[in-house]
Amino acid sequence: MAFALGPRALAAGTTLAAFDSLGSTNAEAMDRARAGGRGPMWFVTTEQTAGRGRRHRPWSAPRGNLASSILEVMDLAPAQAATLGFAAGLALEAALQRVSLEARMRAPDADAMEFRLKWPNDVLAGKAKLSGILLEAEAVPSGLAVVVGIGTNVVAHPEDTPYPATSLRKLGLDVDAEGLFTALSDAWAEYRAIWDNGRGFGAIRAKWLDRAAGLGDPVSVQAGNSTLSGIFDTIDDAGCLIVATADGRRVPISAGDVHFGSAASARTGQ
Repeated sequence: MAFALGPRALAAGTTLAAFDSLGSTNAEAMDRARAGGRGPMWFVTTEQTAGRGRRHRPWSAPRGNLASSILEVMDLAPAQAATLGFAAGLALEAALQRVSLEARMRAPDADAMEFRLKWPNDVLAGKAKLSGILLEAEAVPSGLAVVVGIGTNVVAHPEDTPYPATSLRKLGLDVDAEGLFTALSDAWAEYRAIWDNGRGFGAIRAKWLDRAAGLGDPVSVQAGNSTLSGIFDTIDDAGCLIVATADGRRVPISAGDVHFGSAASARTGQ
């Protein structure tokens, strides 16, 4: 089965570049923007050999997993464009729900699966990381090139990670990367339209909070050598994580490594 866009993505004027093997879909997309490409255009590969996540951490994408990036060039400020990452999370969660439902229809005994969104850019299955999202932006002559990389563990997951990881196969779901990508391309078109160049972030924020992992629970955020602990209260209008601390403060966090529940409690006081 080859990678293909869904009907909603095609109707939105989206194009596709598919590869058998590629270093990084994000790097390929940004190179295309520097050469004058505007998108919306998806870049997807069967195998990714030099993928990366946040803070330049490596992202493994062997054959059978999904490595994809969407390029859009916009006339927006970087801070406003950054909120597109929340729309990406919603699109990926919707695509995962769709393909997992189809898988369960083929195997009625399979367990129902709940996916949750972990601030700022992960999708969890239970308490394990299933997917990651990396948003990058760069000024080009035609505007701000925004690339959203989306990687999902379909058939394999890394073992040596700071957080537990899983894959759709490990969860017992018979899903392939091609089918997930088609569902993702359509879901992206839907949530990109709701986001509407940031004008619809209020609606995106509300939908994201409905699917948020750890909302109302203990949270610990590590940024550099400092750690802030409290309760995950909400995200604000800029997408910052709001931590309610024991001394009554509500602290906005724009970046950091997040731990929930018992892992957060264990870090209190560090």
